[in-house]
Amino acid sequence: MTPRVRCLLALALIPLINGCSSASYYSQLAGGQWRLLQAREPVTEVIADPQRPAALREQLVKAQAARTFASQHLHLPDNQSYRLYADLKRPYVVWNVFVTPEFSLNPITHCFPIAGCVAYRGYYSQGAARGEAALQRQDGKDVFVGGVEAYSTLGWFDDPILNSMLTWGDERLATLIFHELAHQRFYVKDDSEFNESFASFVEQEGTRQWRAHQGLSPSRDKGLQQRKQFIALVLNTRQRLQELYAQPLPADEMRQRKAAEFARMRGEYRQLRDQQWGGNPRFDGWVNSPMNNAKLLPFGLYDQWVPAFAALFESVGGNWPRFYQEVETLAQLPPKQRKAALEQWAVRQ
Repeated sequence: MTPRVRCLLALALIPLINGCSSASYYSQLAGGQWRLLQAREPVTEVIADPQRPAALREQLVKAQAARTFASQHLHLPDNQSYRLYADLKRPYVVWNVFVTPEFSLNPITHCFPIAGCVAYRGYYSQGAARGEAALQRQDGKDVFVGGVEAYSTLGWFDDPILNSMLTWGDERLATLIFHELAHQRFYVKDDSEFNESFASFVEQEGTRQWRAHQGLSPSRDKGLQQRKQFIALVLNTRQRLQELYAQPLPADEMRQRKAAEFARMRGEYRQLRDQQWGGNPRFDGWVNSPMNNAKLLPFGLYDQWVPAFAALFESVGGNWPRFYQEVETLAQLPPKQRKAALEQWAVRQ
């Protein structure tokens, strides 16, 4: 047993002093990570095995080219992460449970020994995630459960390419590798918005440079533009809700006005879809399903500070090492000052 595996198992014992519920949660985390580690195999062996599906082998060949590009051109960590493969026989590696109060967009955070405080709890079983979600709803909270294709152990282990990462094509796989390696390159405890927005920027700019490296034209994918417009619509809704929740209103009136904001978002989405997208229904399922504060959380986490990081990257002339140095300087600021600095960078962008 390696020292890091022993550390993982030891961390699973920490919550025993806090009761059986915490112990059970950490136990499933340790068990899920252990099974993932056991499922890994070198990508080179999969590619060389004629018994494996040809499509899988071809996709892994392309993924390794992107992996090499990530270290050589984006200055992301050069290690064995994403040079391994694991088939977990399920569509997602974990399911994250996001929770907020009924009248707040502030997530219920959870703190861990290595990752610090984050805005969700992850479960290796969809059933366990749904069970946790049901308990939170009974407590009057807003809850959202979302499947996750990949995650980073922040360099503690050699993270593999997972079968859940292969479903959306070669370029999407490259972007996931860039995103997760960005977490290994830099991570600040207790600031999910900072970490995810940083990784999202590295993913987006890395993908742009990856396309250029392959001799491809800049992406003019209508879907990408539609996604940006959709994210802007959701973030605008978040802003209006934040302003609403700051008002001293009775609960019944707050509840009615909250529902009205979600109705407005749906109306604006349908107008955007029908007038600018030619009726493309790609987000219909998400928009038409039950809506609450927690469902909006991933947008704030993954997208809020992307413009700020884009402006910072431009300010250093697109030099990756200098960019990472500036990111580290930002992260050393106290939380309030860090947020203020990001707001200033976002305005510049």
